[in-house]
Amino acid sequence: MREIVLDTETTGFDPKGGDRMVEIGCVELVNHIPSGREWHSFLDPERDMPQSAFEVHGLSQDFLTGKPLFADVAGDFLEFIGQDRLIIHNASFDVGFLNAELKSVGDSSIQMDRVVDTLALARRKHPGASNSLDALCKRYGVDTSKRTKHGALIDCILLASVYIELIGGHQAGLDLARGARVATAGEGLTVIEPRPSPLAPRLSETEIQEHQAFIATLGAKALWHRYKDQ
Repeated sequence: MREIVLDTETTGFDPKGGDRMVEIGCVELVNHIPSGREWHSFLDPERDMPQSAFEVHGLSQDFLTGKPLFADVAGDFLEFIGQDRLIIHNASFDVGFLNAELKSVGDSSIQMDRVVDTLALARRKHPGASNSLDALCKRYGVDTSKRTKHGALIDCILLASVYIELIGGHQAGLDLARGARVATAGEGLTVIEPRPSPLAPRLSETEIQEHQAFIATLGAKALWHRYKDQ
């Protein structure tokens, strides 16, 4: 199963008000494990950089001038993410900016039914607690020492570790669910659907008969009889 952890940096909060993306980062997960494949680009927003945004990510107008426009990298970006599930923290923010840029170049919008919002996952798992990426990294012991400012790619790497913890820790990378199908439920929740057909029993006929003989010795009031058919 392939998933893409995605993050953006922007000039502000409102793509409808003229704010633009200035960085996109993506990290590929295969069966919930980082594969080593990444996609990253800085973007020229063709506008000034507000001081408040610069203080968050440290990307100046001078640095970004001459970097690719979104139109220049849109094809490569869409090819990398394919049709796979996107893992995004506070997804409505990033998807809003992505869809504004995709619309500007005539490409189809990203639909929210393919997105897992890790903020929604965290709020369900830790109601009432701070669920920012920083707070989640601290809660799960994810090393943030290499992160001095927000950056799309480094935040993706951190979010990949947080996401694994949110869905059950490193066991999610094991093949315990092999044969099951992963689906996305409402509000970005990830669930494991049952196998389409059960595994074949491993007990021999002799073992089954010996077990039944043992149960017969327990008497009619044994708790076993209350739960065996549930």
